[in-house]
Amino acid sequence: MAPDFRLKELKAYYSVKKKAKQAGVMALCYPEKDNSTHLLLILRKTYKGVHSNQIGFPGGKAEVFDEGILDTALRETEEEVGVPSHRIEVVKKLTSIYIPPSNFEVQPFLGICKTLPLFSIQEDEVEALVKVKMTDFLDDVNVCQKTMSTSYAKNVMVPAFNLNGHTVWGATAMMLSELKDLLKQVL
Repeated sequence: MAPDFRLKELKAYYSVKKKAKQAGVMALCYPEKDNSTHLLLILRKTYKGVHSNQIGFPGGKAEVFDEGILDTALRETEEEVGVPSHRIEVVKKLTSIYIPPSNFEVQPFLGICKTLPLFSIQEDEVEALVKVKMTDFLDDVNVCQKTMSTSYAKNVMVPAFNLNGHTVWGATAMMLSELKDLLKQVL
């Protein structure tokens, strides 16, 4: 799911070994009231930054008091969407990814909440919850190519997911692609 221009940036990153900031995010699956499985994404607030108004996973920057990057993902998920860490069963560590525009190395995790969480958004960071039905996420019809413009790239064709009316691309789409491949292997 990486656009061509990003692949070049990633090659350059791995060859020069930049000192990236660390972040942890959680791909959280949970049951809705009708017992259908959902995947939680968030719409970030609009702000002056490269990830403004984008869809992503709950999570964020590692802090010195975090015991590790998993602790970061769990803490940030609780802060951003109100799901206590003790309610999340971490199933798998996914592949980390470097995000050149913000110089972050992001470590995603797959987590499961066995009951419907009582969500509570952190209003200064999260605009909205994007609750994606697992059947929609796994449906190949929701994978597309889209021309996007950002603060750092204009009119670039990117692979993306169309989920709940949102275009999900970039690092989040790459993480979703890995998750989708893993789920299809076991379903």
